[in-house]
Amino acid sequence: MSGQRVIVTGDGGMLARAFRAVVPDAEFLGIDALDITNAAAVNARLKGAATVINCAAYTNVDGAESEEAAAHLVNADGPANLAAACKAQNATLLHFSTDYVFPGNATEPYTPEQAIDPLGAYGRTKAEGEHRIRESGCDYLIVRTSWLYAPWAKNFVSTMAMLTRDKDALKVVNDQRGRPTSAEHLAATAWALFMAGERGTHHVTDGGECTWFDLACAVRDGLGHTCNITPCTTDEFPRPAPRPAYSVLDLTETERAVGGMPGWRENLAAVLPRLEID
Repeated sequence: MSGQRVIVTGDGGMLARAFRAVVPDAEFLGIDALDITNAAAVNARLKGAATVINCAAYTNVDGAESEEAAAHLVNADGPANLAAACKAQNATLLHFSTDYVFPGNATEPYTPEQAIDPLGAYGRTKAEGEHRIRESGCDYLIVRTSWLYAPWAKNFVSTMAMLTRDKDALKVVNDQRGRPTSAEHLAATAWALFMAGERGTHHVTDGGECTWFDLACAVRDGLGHTCNITPCTTDEFPRPAPRPAYSVLDLTETERAVGGMPGWRENLAAVLPRLEID
């Protein structure tokens, strides 16, 4: 991409930070530099860009239940603005979506082509963002992912690292199954798909699958902590937003395009020694 302008939105977030190692010459714009919900600002700032990587998102799943309008602005209107600007100047949009667009009642991994049916507000806003990108007519690659973690920022892995260090016992949900995803792996793989000319919708996660309980235990064991973790049900840990019981994303097309995905335990082991926790 030498000589072509690449813009990354959502700077300061977990995924945008991962892209700094993947596309170091890109322009990284946080909300102070570019509010993607402002169409005029988007049109002005994106002039001359060849590629836009949208890492900006409203990701508070529970908060979206009471703030759906705010989530819709960032997760649907924002991507629509980016897509329209990309369409106007023949740029390509790389956008990230979520397993929450699916209902979570499957027994086999969800393929990119399967019908979506979100359970909650967060999933609805992300699904609408996907729809509006497709309807825009711009050149795009939408990458769905799940259970994102990184050495930095607040995420399930960093939270479990602190809790298993500081507490003697925990309960963690064991009836929700999915695929964890290292933000570093996601950034590198999404960019590899993009550079390979893949377009449309793809899924990117770590390989394998597990429950939140399995992941919590792996974090504890990988750090040498001794906290006793007990499995519990979703009903025992109520949250404002409904959670999909099964949200495993099918990786077949992604692996066909760029090769096999490293297993989640392998990617987790690479992150644990670098966790930025207090």
